[in-house]
Amino acid sequence: LETRANQVANYLQKQGVRSGSLVGICVKRSLEMLIGVLGILKAGGAYVPLDSDYPKERLAYMMDDAHVTVLLTQEQLLPSLPSGEHTVICLDRDWAMIADESEQAPDIDTTAESLAYVIYTSGSTGLPKGTLVIHRGIVRLVKETDYVTITEQDVFLQASTVSFDAATFEIWGSLLNGAKLVLMPPDLPSLEELGQAIQTHKVTTLWLTAGLFTLMVDHHKEYLTGVRQLLVGGDVVSVPHVRKALEIEGLTVINGYGPTENTTFTCCYPVTELPETISSFPIGRPIKNTTVYVLDSNMQPVPIGVTGELYIGGDGLAQGYLHRPDLTEERFVPNPFSTDPQARLYRTGDLVRYLPDGLIEFIGRIDNQVKIRGFRIELSEVEAV
Repeated sequence: LETRANQVANYLQKQGVRSGSLVGICVKRSLEMLIGVLGILKAGGAYVPLDSDYPKERLAYMMDDAHVTVLLTQEQLLPSLPSGEHTVICLDRDWAMIADESEQAPDIDTTAESLAYVIYTSGSTGLPKGTLVIHRGIVRLVKETDYVTITEQDVFLQASTVSFDAATFEIWGSLLNGAKLVLMPPDLPSLEELGQAIQTHKVTTLWLTAGLFTLMVDHHKEYLTGVRQLLVGGDVVSVPHVRKALEIEGLTVINGYGPTENTTFTCCYPVTELPETISSFPIGRPIKNTTVYVLDSNMQPVPIGVTGELYIGGDGLAQGYLHRPDLTEERFVPNPFSTDPQARLYRTGDLVRYLPDGLIEFIGRIDNQVKIRGFRIELSEVEAV
């Protein structure tokens, strides 16, 4: 994997990729996908994941907005991709040329503040917006964590699309900790196929959307046998289904909350049992190297039990939005509680409250943003279309 990624990195540099370059990657879930992502980072670039199932118009906008000059893909996907003035490299068709490159990684100057990837999310203006995530955010997500334990004996399942930031946890949680990563086949799996993969490969650490978790528990709870840590998120998690899942011996269910703007997870709540008095599953407490505040409309802290907007700070914070200084300034605001003049907070738009025990409970949204199968949808984007 690393040798091939080094060859891709050297080939990309010959195509003009330098530190900070944004490189598109539209590759089905596969070993080639991992090689491509690693190769982009090893060349000093940042990857822009593109879902081949998106309409051509949306892909064209994202590539144009990110000024993508090099695109990594597979030959079978070429008909679904927009044409343009960018260099197309097919990791399958062009491998003979790539394989001529050095197997040594190029010497690049990547730091914790360097850009790692740009993920596009639904935008309230009718157009998707690119979130700028740095290397520090990924490292903070998966190294020396306090919400999961990851060892070389763990087995992760990579079932998310790379354009969904849950893949950040799946891919880098395993690779940066020496664990095993199992890739699901490229097509959307059925519940049975997903369950069979979990059992066949003895998956120990798994991420599911709240909706998929509900389906799994309702119809095939036995597929979760052997899973040690089950992270659930993307939407409100059903308490009765958590209780039912916790009947499985050795299982910890973790409510993982967080927007793309703070690198996948912000708050987590791991449980091995739920008291009968709990009617909603709290999102828990901020993970390590993350700060949260519950503030009113004047950015003042609210008392325990009072609803306020959740603001996020810390090492997971994105740089902002690509080519959107107005929106960046609106959502990433100065941190009034920090002595560092550069410190910022991200306004989530999520309404929450502190419970008496210090846990945070999710209440709802300030705006009209909704979640569908874990994906953020701005209704105004639909209206604009």
